Amino acid sequence: MFVLARKTRNFFRSFKDRLGGVDHRLDLIPHITSAICEIHKSQVLQEQRYSDPKRLEKFGYKVYSQNEEDGMIAEIFNRIGCTNKFFIEFGVQDGLECNAHFLLFQGWSGVFIEGSSEYCEKIKENFKIPIERSQLTLLNSFITAENINDLIGQTKAKEICDIDLLSIDIDGNDYHVFEAIDVIKPRVVVIEFNAKFPPPAEYIMPYNPSHVWDGTDMHGASLESLKKLGIKKGYRLVATDLCGVNVFFVRDDLYGNKFPDDCSAKNLYNSNRLLRRLKVWHVSKYFLPNAAQ
Repeated sequence: MFVLARKTRNFFRSFKDRLGGVDHRLDLIPHITSAICEIHKSQVLQEQRYSDPKRLEKFGYKVYSQNEEDGMIAEIFNRIGCTNKFFIEFGVQDGLECNAHFLLFQGWSGVFIEGSSEYCEKIKENFKIPIERSQLTLLNSFITAENINDLIGQTKAKEICDIDLLSIDIDGNDYHVFEAIDVIKPRVVVIEFNAKFPPPAEYIMPYNPSHVWDGTDMHGASLESLKKLGIKKGYRLVATDLCGVNVFFVRDDLYGNKFPDDCSAKNLYNSNRLLRRLKVWHVSKYFLPNAAQ
């Protein structure tokens, strides 16, 4: 608590100095929001249940992911190792803020599947380098439970089968699409969940192949429901992120004693929290060429 108080005090001293007598500086709002989020995160992590060294929340950080998925994914593979460094991610929009961007930057290869032709044109522009060197394959298709296996079958993923990562974020039929996939057996699965319904409540959005999210609570599935689906498909729940947005699964044969002993939905549930930072520092506009690779 003393460290947290000192950080808070130092931040507001810095803020006062930067304000420079000007009453309103809108450009400082993202910095203030970021600081508040950091304070909130520090307070949350002081809760007793987060002291379990096998939990993943404290490893979270953001490079290109929406929240802190980048750090949690890195820690999962730190524990289980990588095999082929191949991913598939659905619902990436323009690709700049997604779970696979940082992996691609680190030399992974994989597939983006995006339903919007407008976003696909942006991906072609933003990710020209990895696309041209066949590091990234892009498919423009609206995903359904009926077509997902055929789409995957068009890529190298079907041949690999045990790909390292599958990430699903399609704001609606996530549960049904995950349930339908049978042509690959990913080692790790990340899928968005509906945190409005805490365990043991169960919720699954009725399947609608033409569903487009309208910003309401009609989307996805509750953590309890996804956990049960994971068990049926041979996966163990290992975490949710602190923002209450994504669920992390590891395949049963890889679980070992590397993750929390209590893998119940109740223990690993995180509610929606205001921990998302506004963009403060350098904004990502395209895939960065990397001389270190």
